[in-house]
Amino acid sequence: MVGVADDASPTGELELSGRALEARMISEALEDAGLTLADVDGVCHAGSSMGLAEFLGIHPRFTDSTNTGGSSYEVHVEHAAAAIAAGLCDVVIGVYASTPRSDRKRGGGFRGGPGMMMGPNPMAEWEMPYGLRMPMGPYAMAATRHMSQYGTTSEQLAQIAVSTRQWATMNPKARHQDPLTIEEVLASPMQTSPLHLLDCCLVTDGAGAFVMTSAERARDLARPPIYVLGAGTCHDHSMISEMPDLTVTPGAISGANAFAMAGVKPGDVDLLMGYDSFTITALLHLEDLGFCAKGEGGPFVEDGKTAPGGSLPMNTNGGGLSYTHPGMYGMFLLVEAVRQLRGECGVRQVDGAEVAVAHGSGMVLSCMSTIVMGTEATL
Repeated sequence: MVGVADDASPTGELELSGRALEARMISEALEDAGLTLADVDGVCHAGSSMGLAEFLGIHPRFTDSTNTGGSSYEVHVEHAAAAIAAGLCDVVIGVYASTPRSDRKRGGGFRGGPGMMMGPNPMAEWEMPYGLRMPMGPYAMAATRHMSQYGTTSEQLAQIAVSTRQWATMNPKARHQDPLTIEEVLASPMQTSPLHLLDCCLVTDGAGAFVMTSAERARDLARPPIYVLGAGTCHDHSMISEMPDLTVTPGAISGANAFAMAGVKPGDVDLLMGYDSFTITALLHLEDLGFCAKGEGGPFVEDGKTAPGGSLPMNTNGGGLSYTHPGMYGMFLLVEAVRQLRGECGVRQVDGAEVAVAHGSGMVLSCMSTIVMGTEATL
């Protein structure tokens, strides 16, 4: 990873949208890397990589339009790394831009990027007619099951939101920057029991991009390169009613594979960027990636382990709960991980960070994709 860019705002809105916003993110990420559009020969886009390439006026040798929801961008990194290693291409860009908040104010439909569900939607036929509220319903089911099976409490879930907000108070672009308490989370309106409003992600505009190239070429570019040490992806259901175990996500497989490829263990990780569409999503990541045993996620977070000063800094930009969430959040996990490893995060910088994990979650806990990244010192 040699270049990144992202954009969000405290208002939750951005001026640009669509291809114009994507193009600006790509330009900023390429500038960050010290490259130009003429260097690009690979394109990743979760909607249409062909349409994006046409708009940019480039002719890529590698193209990827994989859409797995919020984990799409971790999947793109995995695919791009494999393509570069195989000699299929040399410089790959990935981009995401979505403006649901501004689009709603403009009176238009969704313009900013690909939708959550591509093609036929089985949930609309088999689940939603029975009252399953989207997108909260599937996550509320997982939280209810976890509570029943392991004794997890609403207070423990709320602590995840509180710890994440502590990071957001140090991010001037975050939508919410005021401190938060467990009591305030529990007092916020119930959405789908047991999830309160502040257990749920934001709806904001946002955009981001990354640039990847070979380790050899990266040595001569503008920023210290961040290396993809390991990657893994797994999905096991589309509808939440078909999830084999509501308390175990496919991250148990994607994470184990990524760690094995990287030659690291959870204890070696300095920073976790774990997709937090809901507080239960983040809690399941902690367990499935091996940072604590299954069922122990609630007690694990109680003392602020994931907050500033904690033993496992998580979602240091404020996450989807307090920073931004335009619909498919996985791009922002990658951008923050790279910046932390490069030591560029100012007051929220994690001291001595050398190994970071970006763990994306797509659809309804359906597709998990795990990227392990490291500085040159980890090679």
